[in-house]
Amino acid sequence: MTTQLANPIRVLVAKPGLDGHDRGAKVIARALRDAGMEVIYTGIRQTPQMVVQAAAQEDVAVLGLSILSGAHMELLPEIMRLLGEQGMDDVLVVLGGIVPEADRAPLAAMGVSAVFGPGASTNDIINYITASVPPV
Repeated sequence: MTTQLANPIRVLVAKPGLDGHDRGAKVIARALRDAGMEVIYTGIRQTPQMVVQAAAQEDVAVLGLSILSGAHMELLPEIMRLLGEQGMDDVLVVLGGIVPEADRAPLAAMGVSAVFGPGASTNDIINYITASVPPV
């Protein structure tokens, strides 16, 4: 059942890097849509530049990244740098994927707001985003 929000939260779901496994990203995109959010899905094999350009063009409040390849520590610094260059420091950045505990603090220091690992509940992700993005 789809919920309609008065001012839907705009979310870009992206798969940066060479990881071609996108089933989880599609499941999350669908769950966010069903929760009333406006979701743009970029597809697989996006460069950091492509991800940030799409986020800027779509004027999103949330950037949801799915990285299962283990390349998060290589991709996130560039994505966060490009977001800063675009003046998009207010975009909520969340990451889904296989992320070792040791990488979570450095990711948080970069500005990644939350990391959701395999098996994370879609309800937890939806609740986190709705609680973290101020109403427009």
